[in-house]
Amino acid sequence: MNRSFQRAVVTAPENGSVMRLRPIANRCTAGNCPTVYIADSDAAEPGTAVVQGFVVSAEEAGIELADGEMLVRVPLSLLTEAAHGISGGSRSV
Repeated sequence: MNRSFQRAVVTAPENGSVMRLRPIANRCTAGNCPTVYIADSDAAEPGTAVVQGFVVSAEEAGIELADGEMLVRVPLSLLTEAAHGISGGSRSV
């Protein structure tokens, strides 16, 4: 697992606000794989996590989604690692 994370900056197209993302867990070495981020900016609610994963359609999952929502699939081990990083076992990533 790669620990040389890079911060990401995401601009919300609807209002132009900027959200800075700090990766806390990932499952690859190329940087383009399932990752859990913590939002580090005023553009996000305090304590917001952002998850990068593979899209799962609402039809596949058999549920309805609100406008603007999306389902993503990530390994449970990634969520466990992210929870550890959030709950006091934080490490430098």
